[in-house]
Amino acid sequence: MNLTISGHHLEVTPAIREYVQNKLERIIRHFDQVIDTHVFLAVDNLTEKEKRQKAEINVQVSGKTLHVASVAQDLYAAIDTLMDKLDRQILKHKQQLKDHSRTSIKRMPEIDGEDAAVA
Repeated sequence: MNLTISGHHLEVTPAIREYVQNKLERIIRHFDQVIDTHVFLAVDNLTEKEKRQKAEINVQVSGKTLHVASVAQDLYAAIDTLMDKLDRQILKHKQQLKDHSRTSIKRMPEIDGEDAAVA
């Protein structure tokens, strides 16, 4: 997995980098087919003082790119919210892959007339 962490109006310190990497381990534990990850951290000059820290992530998995964004007062809180949202999207994507590989109706065994009346 390629990981890119960049900051806008913000210096990405080793502590922030390590925090993001530790949080991403949870995502990889659920779904290990992650190809590329771009994390974008920013401090915005919004009029709302309580929501100035912004975190975004683009995760490229086989056949799909997932995008999640989060805004909070604290950068670490924004990263936590971001990872929770990403975790839900990864689990949803994993479930869709699993459901997609079920056998089609054509391949299912036929039901007898008596069994059909019971069902």
